[in-house]
Amino acid sequence: MAINAKLEMRQTQSLVMTPQLQQAIKLLQLSNIELSTFVEGELECNPLLEWAESDGPVSPLAEDREAEGADAKGDGAAESREGDSWVDLESGGDGTRTEDLDADPKDTFPDPEDFVPGAVTDSGWTGLAQAGPSRSEDGTNLEAYVAEEKTLRLYLSEQLSLAFYDPAKRMIGRHIIDLTDEAGYLRGDLASLATQLGAPLDLVEETLREMQNFDPCGVFARDLRECLTLQLKEQDRCDPAMAAFIENLHLLATHDFVALRRATGVSDEDLADMVAELKRLNPKPGLEFGATPAQPIVPDVLLRALPDGSYHVELNSDTLPRVLVNQTYYAKVTKSPLAKDDKSYIVDCLQTANWLVKSLDQRARTILKVSQEIVRQQDAFFTYGVRHLRPLNLKTVADAISMHESTVSRVTANKYMATNRGLFELKYFFTSAIAATGEGDFHSSEAVRHRIREMIDAEPAEDVLSDDKVVERLKADGIDIARRTVAKYREALGIPSSVQRRRQKRIALAASA
Repeated sequence: MAINAKLEMRQTQSLVMTPQLQQAIKLLQLSNIELSTFVEGELECNPLLEWAESDGPVSPLAEDREAEGADAKGDGAAESREGDSWVDLESGGDGTRTEDLDADPKDTFPDPEDFVPGAVTDSGWTGLAQAGPSRSEDGTNLEAYVAEEKTLRLYLSEQLSLAFYDPAKRMIGRHIIDLTDEAGYLRGDLASLATQLGAPLDLVEETLREMQNFDPCGVFARDLRECLTLQLKEQDRCDPAMAAFIENLHLLATHDFVALRRATGVSDEDLADMVAELKRLNPKPGLEFGATPAQPIVPDVLLRALPDGSYHVELNSDTLPRVLVNQTYYAKVTKSPLAKDDKSYIVDCLQTANWLVKSLDQRARTILKVSQEIVRQQDAFFTYGVRHLRPLNLKTVADAISMHESTVSRVTANKYMATNRGLFELKYFFTSAIAATGEGDFHSSEAVRHRIREMIDAEPAEDVLSDDKVVERLKADGIDIARRTVAKYREALGIPSSVQRRRQKRIALAASA
């Protein structure tokens, strides 16, 4: 068979992932905080983008798109944008806006040279005889009495400068402080630190031992046992019995006091005293200086129950960045002659700005559409509770709204819905299905986990439910589930085994008696 070269023309269709399409897909899975950060970055580098200012909430899903006419005194360029209407403010002869100002178009701030101590100017400013920090009427600097919040790192650094005079140990100590978390634990490997600094490992370990005497007691520990041991040594209470007690903390966690008493070789009374003494120690000494404040979750979708029993789904307008394309500035810039590179730049900025506004609008529409379908599928959950949560997967929602599963997955990532039953992540409503024992409907795995927790919470101390008994009760309720699945759900819920629960309940009863 002869091999020869020839030219052919073929017509095919393929999906091309342009940079803008990739960016639009990325916008779908961003949280509200990440989206605001992205939009702020675009506003910094694009002169045609501006924040939309409005007294009331502005919906990004407005169907009516109005085009503003050309300015009578301007260049006659058409002004249009996606979303809110653009308000054009007439400019004065010197290029300053006058209609939207509360003051006269003059210097609101007087010249510093014209300041007279104690005098009051026409604009209401008092002569700043005491320039600098704010002072009270008697001349006292109030800011001098505001205490600076001391962090753990700053507190340890102050002790480091007083504890070591050797520059090498100070350098090692600074790196050890950098490897310490907010709870006071050392989260780094000393061998890696020694390699990084080119210092002997013995010197690094010696520095660490000396720094473990810093305040608060227990800081720079590498695990819980070492943290508690450092505090007990500070109190001169680390005798052999207490050391054995610390080494067998796992027995205390399981409430196996028989094995713990055997490991320490003490009586029941002494063991109770050791447990009480251990409870007085601080397992996280670094938290005395405060921790990083938790960022509250702001819902992306709001759900409101209507009087007729239905539900109204709307987007949280506070989390939606609202931006405008400044067509007025674009028309003003392009009216004057521009170099080829400048004209290309301003055209690219206009295209990017229009794309961003359109992408934000499309993102909001997609989130609303997916949320409405989730509420329609899980209406029984919002009405009756978690027991009535239905099995749901991405394909069911995607087919109902004519979208791809990957799109639904990106939309539900890092998005939250505020409902009448609390704040839930959108992915919470997607659960696997567990078969029924008869001809009944499938059960949601989340609903089954909820039933397991209810059973165990209601169990009496004299009749603790084993996993086999839980399986029997669930099958009596029409849920076909295996014992290993019950054990997996129980461990995921953080519920101890029946043996540990029985031991805990007996100890609680003995303590109450």
